[in-house]
Amino acid sequence: MTTWEDVVRLASGLPEVEAATWYRTPALKVAGKGFARLRTEAEGGLVVMCGLDEKAALLDSGDAAFFTTPHYDGHGSIIVDLERVDVDQLRELLEEAWRLKAPQRLLT
Repeated sequence: MTTWEDVVRLASGLPEVEAATWYRTPALKVAGKGFARLRTEAEGGLVVMCGLDEKAALLDSGDAAFFTTPHYDGHGSIIVDLERVDVDQLRELLEEAWRLKAPQRLLT
């Protein structure tokens, strides 16, 4: 099972990532902008920012590691079940989420 500590470790190689809080929960930020957040809601999971097309593809894949709730309808984020996600796929999602929120100066 992947833990929050694993999530932090996977993202720690990205420039200017900081472990912080967001909505009073553990989160990852770049330049003060959140790109992943550990949920404390009943369903649990890790919210990771993504494009709406990516979200649709992940949900359509049928992979039980990815889900959403009505709260996130129409929002560019996916919920990841840390007990089911493939670590390499999680790494890719975190990198893409970081790219979505990182300032341009870090993307060059």
